Amino acid sequence: MDIFFEQYFDLDIMRDNFDYVLEGFWMTVQLALVSGVLAMVWGLVLALIRAAPGRAMLPLRGLAITYIDVLRGVPLLLVILLIDGSLPVLDFLPESIRIPDYFGKPEIFWYGVLAISLTYGAYYAEVYRAGLDAVPYGQMEAARSLGMSYPKAMRHVIVPQAIRKVIPPMLNDFIALMKDTSLVGVIALVEVVKAGREVQAENFNSSALTLGAIMFIIVTIPLARIVDRLIARQQVAMRRVAPQ
Repeated sequence: MDIFFEQYFDLDIMRDNFDYVLEGFWMTVQLALVSGVLAMVWGLVLALIRAAPGRAMLPLRGLAITYIDVLRGVPLLLVILLIDGSLPVLDFLPESIRIPDYFGKPEIFWYGVLAISLTYGAYYAEVYRAGLDAVPYGQMEAARSLGMSYPKAMRHVIVPQAIRKVIPPMLNDFIALMKDTSLVGVIALVEVVKAGREVQAENFNSSALTLGAIMFIIVTIPLARIVDRLIARQQVAMRRVAPQ
């Protein structure tokens, strides 16, 4: 048992490398926040395209459905490797896109952001679609009867209601997204897992990885409890409006 605690809970190694692991975790948090916001926006765009009516929108609907199916079917790790290995050599793109360095972040940070946003955008699109489908169709009919166009009805009536319904599952997906940021370490971005691995390789001890796991838990467990509370509030609200 002493060997177990020495291997995974060596306080000296945790203390000596705390700043380095914390710096990696801060990189993880930044990566998750930027990717999460972009994925939510992109997912909403995909969901609205998929829900758009009319024959004129049929090609775009088909493209959106294909994109969602493909990106949900391809592992995020492969998307990261594809972007990192191909984007820099696409000479027809501007250099600011091929080798981005926005806000002082290295290009591998933005390759990770792009990969995560594209992949989780597909997942968020399905979450939004479930929210849109959960809004009674009578809401759209009422909005149109008041003279609203379809885009205005979606913007002012349907989408706000849908977003309120999907906040809990979106937070759940964000927790998964945050954990998946560790995959970006494969292209040499020093996030919390890669920082822990480097310390592990130097000391032949896994305590730094345990420290990184603790940092994840400190963030994800409160988020999980928030999700539980939001779900409970929604259930209470549904029971109050349910017909007797």
